[in-house]
Order: sequence, then structure tokens, then C-alpha cells
Amino acid sequence: MAENPREQGVTDRNERIRNTIRAYVSLTKPRVVELLLVVTAPTMILATGGIPDLWLVLATLIGGALSAGSAGAFNCYLDRDIDRLMNRTQGRPLVTGELTDRQALVFAWVLGGISIAWLALFTNWVAAALSLGAILLYVVFYTMILKRRTAQNIVWGGVAGCMPVLIGWAAVTGDLSWPPFILFMIIFLWTPPHYWPLSMKYRDDYQAAGVPMLSVVRGRAQVGLQVILYAWATVACSLLLVPIAGMGLVYTLVAVGSGAWFIYETHRLYNLAIRHEHVSPMRVFHGSIAYLTLVFVAVGVDPLLPF
Repeated sequence: MAENPREQGVTDRNERIRNTIRAYVSLTKPRVVELLLVVTAPTMILATGGIPDLWLVLATLIGGALSAGSAGAFNCYLDRDIDRLMNRTQGRPLVTGELTDRQALVFAWVLGGISIAWLALFTNWVAAALSLGAILLYVVFYTMILKRRTAQNIVWGGVAGCMPVLIGWAAVTGDLSWPPFILFMIIFLWTPPHYWPLSMKYRDDYQAAGVPMLSVVRGRAQVGLQVILYAWATVACSLLLVPIAGMGLVYTLVAVGSGAWFIYETHRLYNLAIRHEHVSPMRVFHGSIAYLTLVFVAVGVDPLLPF
């Protein structure tokens, strides 16, 4: 029996609503948001020296997610021209036409405003100010100024991705001290060996879009060498947290063990590149995510242990 036209209309309308919601969520770059939230909660545990107030953690995570989502939406709006030229980004909602440019821009502004107000109301003004700074760094400093002008774009543009640890620490303490800046530097130094392998895989995309990623302006061997240097610096910086924050045995073992594995993977990538063999840059890309996750899980677990 044929479906009732009225019921079909309701079904179609519900499907359109679901597609629109998915498109708005896509603008926020949810995978990036997830990674940023992974580093925030452990930082708050370290700042407290134990289990922080759970409502404060939830409020900070919500505010951080809104802030990162706003920055991602602004980025999608500003980069919509090059997204149309890259295979990796041709499914984004401003390229497919699921959302209009105006819808994306209004969404980005509203999300950013809510995030700052939320953090100011439920955490403190220091965390709210840092959230505003993170949005400005990603949108203005990285997307509008650096991305299309220099091969060092991801190095300095990565500063925005380091801000969640400062926001999480400030939400607990109301100020900043040396430990959160060490955590900041870990993420700062980690960003190039995390992102440059991805840019190796999508080199042709970036070249077609005119984005001067390091993999576009330098050969694979040079990119591989830079990845190694930043990986070593990341691991060295992670060990500074032991004396500065008084980290214990668990964190030390995890930082050394996962760091050695991360460094090994970057050397493997470089050795394959200089021998002109087939390389798997995404192995380092995914490995870098696992490394950072392990380090920050240890940051959150270590203060809860008696040793």
C-alpha cells in the first residue's frame, strides 16, 4: 500500500532537519573538538591535585567545545574557496551547499559568543578571556594571516590548539603557573609532527589549493627530518613536567615509553623517505594522536596515585 503523502512529507521534513543538524555539527570539526577536550580534563585534575568539582569540569568542557566549534566554523567559512579545490574537504557543507555562507558565519559568531559567556558565567573571566584568545588565534592569526602565506603556518597556527590546557587550568585556579605552560608547549611542539605527515598524504590537494604546506615547498626527506626534530623536542618537553609539576612514576614511565615509540615512528618515516621507498605518513599521524592521548591520560591519572 502506498505511503500516506502527509506521512511522507513529515518523513522528508525530518530527514532535512537531521541533515541540517549534521551539517552544522560538521562545521565545528568534531574530531578536532574531541582531541582538544581530551587534554582539558586531565589538566584540571592536575591543577586540583585530585578530582575537581565535576560540574566545573562539565562546564569547562562544554565551554571549550563551543569555543573550538566556533573557531572551526569560522575556518570553514574563510576557507570555503580552497575547500572546493581539495578532495579531502569537498564534502564540507559550504562546498556541498547544505548550508549557505551566511548561515555558517552567523553560526560561528553565535557559538563563539555563547562559549565566552558560558565560561565567564560558570567558570571565571580568565578562562573566558583565554577562550576568546583561542578563537582569535585560530581564525585571525592562523586562518587569515599564516595559512596561505608561509610553510610555517601550522607551527605558529598551532598555538590555538594549545589553549585548552590554559583554559582548563585557569578554570580551576583562576590564574596560570608553570605546569600549564609546560602542557601548552607539549601540544605546541607536538602539532608539527602530528600535522605534517597528514600534509604529506594530501600534498597534491594543498598544492592545487595554493596552500604552502611544508610538504608542498620541501621534499619528503626534509619534511621527515622536521618531524623527527619536533618529536624529540615534544618528548623532551614532556619530561620537564616531572620536576616542575612533581609528576610520579606512572607519568614518567608513560612519557618515556610512549615518547620512545613516537620518536621511533618518526625515524621510520624519515628512513623510508630518504630511501625513496613507499611511506605511510598516516601511520605517524594516527600514532601521534595515540601518543598525546597516553601522555594526557597519565597527566590525569598520576595525581590520583600515592606514588
